[in-house]
Amino acid sequence: MAGSCGSSCSSQESQQAAMAQQENAITKSLGKIKNKIIVMSGKGGVGKSTVSVNLALGLANRGHKVGLMDVDIHGPDVVRMLNMTGSLEPPESPDDLVATLDYNENLKVVSIEYMLRDRDEAIIWRGPMKIQAIRQFISDMDWGELDYLIIDAPPGTGDEPLSVAQTIPNLKAIVVTTPQQLALADVRKSINFCKVVKLDVIGMVENMSGFVCPECNAVVDIFKSGGGEALAREYDLPFLGRIPMDPRIVIAGDDGAPYLVTDAKSPAVDAFTKVLEAVENRVPPVAPIQMAAPGAVAPKVAPKAASSCGCGTGGCDTEKCDC
Repeated sequence: MAGSCGSSCSSQESQQAAMAQQENAITKSLGKIKNKIIVMSGKGGVGKSTVSVNLALGLANRGHKVGLMDVDIHGPDVVRMLNMTGSLEPPESPDDLVATLDYNENLKVVSIEYMLRDRDEAIIWRGPMKIQAIRQFISDMDWGELDYLIIDAPPGTGDEPLSVAQTIPNLKAIVVTTPQQLALADVRKSINFCKVVKLDVIGMVENMSGFVCPECNAVVDIFKSGGGEALAREYDLPFLGRIPMDPRIVIAGDDGAPYLVTDAKSPAVDAFTKVLEAVENRVPPVAPIQMAAPGAVAPKVAPKAASSCGCGTGGCDTEKCDC
């Protein structure tokens, strides 16, 4: 009996010591990161990973040191959306931090997917294992000094976003929605989640708001528009912008070449640039940034001749049409 008690007590002490050591590692890692932002939504399929990936890469392109952490354990996407094919390399010493995947000199990425031998393998984990994985993403990975850590969370208000909120002090949130009422009903739960766990909301993004015609580049409201902006007003939250659907976003995501941070002439790119600037202004980096190409503003393209575009905007008879 006494021997059994001694073994049990020793095991508990070891677990407590390991937890304390991990807490110290988490605190040390987070101390080097100036801004922590979770991108979340109560609704799946609203383009949250697209926003996360393009936001991280857009900030990196502006000269900031950025980390992108994918905590969607069961459906990680960011590695594929960035076409990153590297795999986890164990550190030389057990006491060393694990190297991140580096997209470029300004963007570091961590996802469960690049830690698997087979990327199509299903992750069949309950809550405690997911929570521990997320904690290890912070404590064991070599993030270094960052201006921004962007965290792509799965839909809902369960283990993953809750673990992030409870592990990372001074965390802020960006809430993504689509304009439809069904999506807005679920997104309200995300806003209330932020209230309960005391997360500051940087703002809301209304994604898939309208459709960019591939022929004339005009935005057509084939679905509803403005629902996300109305919800932001209802909850007295900043509204960061409305991003229309563009077929090129889908193609670029499949090809691993994010589209919204390119120089392409598209209302979607223009809209996302405004979202990016709004985030940068609301959550500025502490250190000054260096822009790679100051003043590199694309010239305004002269309107083309009127066309018989079938998007329903009436060709050049509308101000929104660039055809």
